[in-house]
Amino acid sequence: MSKALSVWVVDDDTSIRWVLEKALRAAGMQVTAFQSAEQALPALAGQQPDVLLTDVRMSGATGLELLAYVHQHHPHLPAIVMTAYTDLESAVAAFQGGAFEYLPKPFDINDAVSLVRRASQGQTKEVSPAQPVALLPELLGVAPAMQAVFRTIGRLSRSSLNVLIGGESGTGKELVARALHRHSPRAEGPFIALNTAAVTRELLESELYGHEKGAYTGAEHSRTGRFEQANGGTLFLDEIGDMPLDLQSRLLRVLAEGEFYRVGGSRPVRVDVRVIAATHQDLEAQVRAGTFRADLLHRLKVVRIDLPALRDRREDIPMMLNHYLTAAAAELNVAPKELSPAALQILTAAQWPGNVRELVNCCRHMTVTALGRQIGIDDLPAEAVPRNPEPGVSLVSAWVRELHRWAESASASSQSPLLSQALPDFERTLILVALTRCGGRRQEAARLLGWGRNTLTRKMRELGLEATQPNSSGLP
Repeated sequence: MSKALSVWVVDDDTSIRWVLEKALRAAGMQVTAFQSAEQALPALAGQQPDVLLTDVRMSGATGLELLAYVHQHHPHLPAIVMTAYTDLESAVAAFQGGAFEYLPKPFDINDAVSLVRRASQGQTKEVSPAQPVALLPELLGVAPAMQAVFRTIGRLSRSSLNVLIGGESGTGKELVARALHRHSPRAEGPFIALNTAAVTRELLESELYGHEKGAYTGAEHSRTGRFEQANGGTLFLDEIGDMPLDLQSRLLRVLAEGEFYRVGGSRPVRVDVRVIAATHQDLEAQVRAGTFRADLLHRLKVVRIDLPALRDRREDIPMMLNHYLTAAAAELNVAPKELSPAALQILTAAQWPGNVRELVNCCRHMTVTALGRQIGIDDLPAEAVPRNPEPGVSLVSAWVRELHRWAESASASSQSPLLSQALPDFERTLILVALTRCGGRRQEAARLLGWGRNTLTRKMRELGLEATQPNSSGLP
């Protein structure tokens, strides 16, 4: 009979310990729980579990300090780091400290149990002690897609593999590239960026590889290119999908051999450069169309990171708006402004075709143009207001916008309670729409409204709608 898996759980949250203990024991594992790292450290001196789960932020010693001890004294013990602080810094610090996996809270308990089993079946390699890491605050997000990006950056923090970053324009591809550089063995080397779509085909070769004096008309001096400038560090090639085919061939050769010739040069130049490329295009489709080399794609796409569009991670938008409004206020040396609930709802529902870049500019715009401390609906840029959003979003947002304007006007010109003015018209409109939709059948209309038939009949009597024809608009 095989020995039961031994799992230690270290967390100062009683409920987390209880849930994990119950689930892991139900899965046939032996569980020992500790409410602090200080309790677990002495126990590790005498014995070792098969898997360790630890929270990051606890009173007293942190989970990262416990992780550093584990990988100094028990380098083969797989450790899973749990944290409710789902930022890039936590993810990178966990992986640099040798964590088997990074588990953001709240997590699915079945996923946690499965992860423990996977950790017990594989050993982590020995790593150097964790090093301090710098946080890039612009990389924000609690959405699962962004957490996957953070974990990938963390896993790559001890490597110099080439990376291809995909995603729509404005999603933050250069921010990710800079994060990959800053959290890599090349962090002390240069980070050089070049947008290949912003340089003409005639000049792009010289931009990449440099040129010798007299190489072409106007080349009065020798010039080092971006590859030489990035030697020992990282070269970020944005919009790589726009590179001409003949230059793709030369780039492939440089990636394969690590050397090149300057334009007009006869002496090879050797470099040690990590290349991170980015594109908003479908490179696989370009390969099929014959406009992008398949072998270059394979060289660039050792690891791929795909950034989600902002509209696909709406849960991050309120946090990002708050962050960039604060940043815009600091940039403009004014007091930070806050969004009204109605304005926040509209911005959260917006499509953001320019993604994070558009959101940043929107925050600057609102900080400059909003007269008061609070940003209302009328302070929003016209392009930020949804025109053709997702089904169910556009109508709600437009209705809220008009209601907000009406309430502001009515509150300034009337002494009557706002609800007593608005509620009858609100209910009358919904009732008439429901009756029309259901062909006058009250049972179905009541169900559509979320009422019982008797409630609908009473409301119609109170609002004087008993004689209203089903196909009549009846709108005030």
